Amino acid sequence: RDFRDITTYTIDPEDAKDFDDAISYRRLENGNHEVGIHIADVSHYVKQGSPIDIEAYERGTSVYLVDRTIPMLPEKLSNEVCSLRPNEDSLTFSVVFELDSNGHIRDTWVGETIIHSNKRMDYSEVKAIIDGEKSELSDYILPVNKLAQKIRDRRFKQGAINFDSEEVKFILDDNAKPIGVYIVEDTEANWLIEEFMLLANKAVAEMIGKPEKGSKGKKAGKTFVYRVHDEPNQDKLSTFTEFVSKMGYKVDTESQSKLAKSLNALFRAISGKGEENMISTIAIRTMSRAYYSTDNIGHYGLAFKHYTHFTSPIRRYPDLMAHRLLKSYLSGGRSKNKETYEEYCEHSSVMERRAVEAERTSIKYKQAEYLSDKVGEEFPGIISGVSKWGIYVEIEENKCEGLVPIRSLTDDFYYIDEDNYQVIGRHYNKKYRLGDKVTIKVEKVDMMKKQMDFSLVEQDK
Repeated sequence: RDFRDITTYTIDPEDAKDFDDAISYRRLENGNHEVGIHIADVSHYVKQGSPIDIEAYERGTSVYLVDRTIPMLPEKLSNEVCSLRPNEDSLTFSVVFELDSNGHIRDTWVGETIIHSNKRMDYSEVKAIIDGEKSELSDYILPVNKLAQKIRDRRFKQGAINFDSEEVKFILDDNAKPIGVYIVEDTEANWLIEEFMLLANKAVAEMIGKPEKGSKGKKAGKTFVYRVHDEPNQDKLSTFTEFVSKMGYKVDTESQSKLAKSLNALFRAISGKGEENMISTIAIRTMSRAYYSTDNIGHYGLAFKHYTHFTSPIRRYPDLMAHRLLKSYLSGGRSKNKETYEEYCEHSSVMERRAVEAERTSIKYKQAEYLSDKVGEEFPGIISGVSKWGIYVEIEENKCEGLVPIRSLTDDFYYIDEDNYQVIGRHYNKKYRLGDKVTIKVEKVDMMKKQMDFSLVEQDK
């Protein structure tokens, strides 16, 4: 289908260079809304088995370090040829929804398309439009945002878990040294994109994996790449429930919907508190890890029976595999070899985990580098954890976390009360509890170990 005459735009972070996805919108004559999710057609340019494809498979994913990106595909492809840049015709693979005003899907079409992006927008620009600023795209963004809100509300009511996470970003000088740190928080603009990407991924997975209407029992599905997420381990869940109950929070594990509802309530309750980081981290570790597989067990965290990754083929190899498989099946192709694709899925999952670890390490390193010339300076912080080594404190303004070694608390003999997440002085009964506000001094920074040692200056009551 040719979508070049339909208003289309991209929404990405301000510093993005590769634009995987675009959205088109128009109001239909029957009063319904047509929202097109247009994804860069990488499979048109990167042929299976070609040298570029083999290298992309080996990498598995793009890696986003603080000061550089290690792309999965050559930049000529990722930032230029495949990227959905404004005022250019682009080849795309699209999922087009017809929705009623309550965000219910009335029709879905999937196929190859050509688009012409009218504008490249960043999240802050879209947020300004949502907040009331006038734009030539207001009539194309506001209706889509209203639909996204309704779809999002319904998703959480149906048992999805809202794992919100803060993103630490750095301001770098010309030598890539961090001179500032700030936190990026998700806004309605992010949620707009998120909901329609989730919807597209779900629709594509359902197209392959759902039994056909009228068929008796489960049909023998064709081989496909699913993004799956198993139920949490019950022992881990019990430990987590006990952990938060000691801090005054309740988690209901009676059913998936009750667990999701109580976890979402917990995340709202701890927002902005000292224990937020610790509880969120442990909650995520309690959950199983999502991975790629040809065996569809559904996605527990999203509460979807069918889910895949289809929307980022420039930066994720599984999405490129999903594109190729879907194209083949839409044109009547036979099911591909399951064992071969399971091997591809396992490799992709391994490379994803390596990339995540590299990205986390990059942030830790830059946080240490940021504090390396601030030894002796004082900062307000919040106690974010306690362990046998001492007290962990997160600096409020930049989220750098360091350790106050237990041996540095010299005004008393302190011991760890692990059950209640506090450190107590044996003689004077002075307590340092999880969530307490403190002032720290930066004592030592080891950039190679990515460790920051603090000392306590005072405790704010």
